[in-house]
Amino acid sequence: MQVIDLKLTHTNYNIYLQQGILGKIADMLPDVFSGSKIAIITDSNVSELYLSELSCQLAQKYLVVEIVVPAGEESKRLEVAADIYNKLSAARISRSDLIVALGGGVVGDLAGFVAATYMRGIPFVQIPTSLLAQVDSSIGGKVAVDIPSGKNLVGAFYQPKAVYIDPNVLNTLTDRFYYDGLAEVIKYACIKDAALFEILKQLGSREQIQSQIQEIVLRCLNTKKHYVQLDEFDTGERMFLNYGHTIGHAVEKYFDFTSYTHGECVAMGMAHITKQSEALGLTDSGVSQKLQQLLIQYRLPYHLPESGEEFISALLRAVAVDKKNLNKKLNLVLIKDIGESFLHRIDSSDMHKFI
Repeated sequence: MQVIDLKLTHTNYNIYLQQGILGKIADMLPDVFSGSKIAIITDSNVSELYLSELSCQLAQKYLVVEIVVPAGEESKRLEVAADIYNKLSAARISRSDLIVALGGGVVGDLAGFVAATYMRGIPFVQIPTSLLAQVDSSIGGKVAVDIPSGKNLVGAFYQPKAVYIDPNVLNTLTDRFYYDGLAEVIKYACIKDAALFEILKQLGSREQIQSQIQEIVLRCLNTKKHYVQLDEFDTGERMFLNYGHTIGHAVEKYFDFTSYTHGECVAMGMAHITKQSEALGLTDSGVSQKLQQLLIQYRLPYHLPESGEEFISALLRAVAVDKKNLNKKLNLVLIKDIGESFLHRIDSSDMHKFI
């Protein structure tokens, strides 16, 4: 078992990485939870695969409440959170109890937001079941829901008590969502791990990737640990983790979070901003082509889906309410070369140069 210890100003917790760890959760929870009641929050897809297994396992030691939300980004809304609050209240979940987030990025963000806000905060743990969540969203305490004007605009920094990562569950992902998570893996390679970029270039099929997945996830976790420990509240170095996300989030919003997955939008965002920054002389020549080739290899989009004036204007409006837009200044994450990233501060009015 790999154990990554995350040490923050006000709390520490462990990230456990092991194939088959899903079957050991009940034995491991006493290290972080001494109560008697657990609420499992999951979605309609994951519930069919893993809810019964986990619930039966936990029921041997705890009173278990199951809450299932519809799968998809549409569930990351205040209305869904409010419904969960009511179910927690009806089940008499208290601050001495525990929430378990069982699912991908949407479930982790939503359940974490509920944990942060219900009764002003109750403990929770993450059991991420998608590759995107395993390498990125389940670690670091960012929890949020979407509102009509933008993605993740209502949220908090609220750290879990532990994260349990089982790479075996990735075998049940569809190809689209498996490769969706690889967009975040490529992000880590681009910003800080050129060796990981080379590893990814050598892998071809999903089976080959899965044979190396524990090492791949571990490398990403250690990179995220580095940035989160430097900057827990995302005011400085942690912004590097947003590479590709400024444009990616804007594309997600334009299509109302339905046409493209998060990873697909991040892939578009990385490819487009790197192409633009290379044209402006901020990125070394040929870097955008290397990135494009890897995105193609992993079945990810590498250009924006539209180019018309209405589309570009909509992206610029979305960027205007991005959380990284402060005092009419925007910190863009760019790469000089693969594995070498930097923050480029611009006036928000100059964002059109990068779109």
